[in-house]
Amino acid sequence: MRKIYCLSMLTFFLTGPLLYAQEDTARKWSLIGYGGIGYGVVKNDNQPDYNLNSNNGAFLLNYRFNEELGLASGIGVNELTGNAFNELGNFYHERTLLKVPLLLTINSETSAGFRVIGNLGFYGQNIIKDAYRFQTSIQEDIYSGWNFGAEFGLGFIFPVLDRVSAGINYQGQSDFSKFESADNAGISDKQKLQSLNSVGLLLIFTL
Repeated sequence: MRKIYCLSMLTFFLTGPLLYAQEDTARKWSLIGYGGIGYGVVKNDNQPDYNLNSNNGAFLLNYRFNEELGLASGIGVNELTGNAFNELGNFYHERTLLKVPLLLTINSETSAGFRVIGNLGFYGQNIIKDAYRFQTSIQEDIYSGWNFGAEFGLGFIFPVLDRVSAGINYQGQSDFSKFESADNAGISDKQKLQSLNSVGLLLIFTL
């Protein structure tokens, strides 16, 4: 959670100058923050598949083309943990991913300020921490590098202040490219994360 907090502060300072933009332009911009918990399935080519718990969050800068459609990008962090086994034995897996999404956002207002928002698009993500804790050893950086995938989100929000809305959010994603194990990792395999589903809180600041 400390990584997610630092991520939020960095996003705030990087986008702060937008607060001073002209009013007719500023109202087209918004900051979107969401975080949630869930789980996904690690699919391996040669080793057994296994589940990992997810603790994730993201901060996006969204530009609205009109009242319904927009385009958003930013950064996110996904911390994965779980127990499993492979040919080397039982292990506890900890992985942290840094994600950069590019999303089409959809906004629909129903009644009394209640809104349904959605997003759909693609992401690239990089492994910034990867540790397999076996009974007698810890192996790090077995997998590294970037991979890519697609994601979908759906949120339900209510206004809480003049330019602030909050609500609940569902986010789902699946990788379509794989991470490959290092040459000296002790195993030779490729893997990707599929069917990652998470539910959490959503916060939107209109600039």
